[in-house]
Amino acid sequence: QVHLVQSGGGLVQAGGSLTLSCAAPGRSFSTYGLGWFRQYPGKEREFLGAISWSGSSTYYVESMKGRFTISRDTANNAVYLQMNSLKPEDTAVYYCAAGPAVSSDYVPRTFDNWGQGTQVTVSS
Repeated sequence: QVHLVQSGGGLVQAGGSLTLSCAAPGRSFSTYGLGWFRQYPGKEREFLGAISWSGSSTYYVESMKGRFTISRDTANNAVYLQMNSLKPEDTAVYYCAAGPAVSSDYVPRTFDNWGQGTQVTVSS
């Protein structure tokens, strides 16, 4: 089990940028890949992308390419979601999640540890 703590989020104007952080206090992320999701009210969580535990491999769903970037700081056991050119439709609760990795370059598609979620609101 990995306890994930998220930070960042908040209110931003359309066109602005925001960075979300996800950390595992006192615990190494090694052997876990990390992913980011978002959830609209009344909807299922939507997968955005993920990164391997080494940080060398990433995967993004097509709609996220170009605006969102996932990065990893292995020294500080943190993962980030950099969001640029934000739109009102990006307003949602964002979650990070950890999933077991079979290798350092493996980008997981299943996740079993979740952060608490953080609200992102983009005003028009």
